[in-house]
Amino acid sequence: MKKDFYEILGVSKNATKDEIKAAYRKLALKNHPDRNKESDAEEKFKEINEAYEVLNNSEKKSAYDQFGHAAFEGGRTGPFGGATHTSQNGPFNFTYTSTSGDNSFGGSDFSFGGFSNPFDIFEQFFGSAGASRNPRLPTYKIQIDFLEAVNGVEKEVEIEGKKKKIKIPAGVDDGQRIKFSDFILYIDVLDNDTFKRDGNDVFITIPISFTQASLGENIEVPGLDGNKIKIKVKAGTQPNTLLRLRGKGIPYINNRARGDFYIRFIVKIPTRLTRQQKQMIKELEL
Repeated sequence: MKKDFYEILGVSKNATKDEIKAAYRKLALKNHPDRNKESDAEEKFKEINEAYEVLNNSEKKSAYDQFGHAAFEGGRTGPFGGATHTSQNGPFNFTYTSTSGDNSFGGSDFSFGGFSNPFDIFEQFFGSAGASRNPRLPTYKIQIDFLEAVNGVEKEVEIEGKKKKIKIPAGVDDGQRIKFSDFILYIDVLDNDTFKRDGNDVFITIPISFTQASLGENIEVPGLDGNKIKIKVKAGTQPNTLLRLRGKGIPYINNRARGDFYIRFIVKIPTRLTRQQKQMIKELEL
C-alpha cells in the first residue's frame, strides 16, 4: 500500500507551497542516489519526487485530497487516471497521458500528463547532479509572456543552427517542459502585472470608487483573450469582495475545461471630502 504523500514529505494538509517546497528540498538532498549510497536511496528519492509533484500542483493536490492515490492510477475513475499514448507530428514526438477524448492542439499533441522524470525535478532545484545517470536529451529554455502561455502560441526557435516552428499549447504553466524527439523545451513564463495565476484559476484586482460600491454600476475589466469583459458591480459591494466567473479562467491541457476567473474589488475610499460631502456621508449612517 502506497504511503501518504503528506507523510512522505512530513507536512500537514494545510501546508503552504513554500513549506512543501522547503520540505522537498531537504529530503531530496538527503536521499539523492548520487549523495546517499544506501540501497533504498533511489526508491526513496522517486517516492519523494512523486509526492512533491502532486502536492505542489494545485489541481493534482485537490484530486489527491479527494480521491487519494486512485486519482493517478490508470484504469481508475480518478481525474488523472488514463492510458499513455505517443503520437508523431512531422519530426516531433509528443507523449501525453489521456484524460479525455480530445487531445488535439491544432494538429499537435503535447506532453504534460502523469509524472515527469524525478531527476528532472531535482535538476530544477539543485543543478545537474544526477545528469550522468542516463543519456539525456538536450534541454533548451524559451521565455514567453503570461498571455501567450494562457492562450497558446507558435514560436520559431533555433536548435543547433536549424530553425523550427513549434506550437506551445494553451494553458502551459511556468516550469513545464515539452519533449520533442531530439530535445526538451523548458517553458519560462513571465509574470503579469494584471493577472495572477493559481493552478488554472486566474485572479485580477479591480479598484472601484466608493460610489460604485455603494450604488452599483456596470463596468468592464480586462479579459485573458485581450477583450473586455462586461460585469455588474452590485450595489453594496464590500471591499475585497470576490466575483467568480466560472469556466473563464486558464485552459487545462489535454482537456476542453477551463479554470475560473476571479475578480477582487478594492474600494477606493476618498481621502479629501468637502464639508457638504462629509455631511452627506454622516446622513447615510442614520
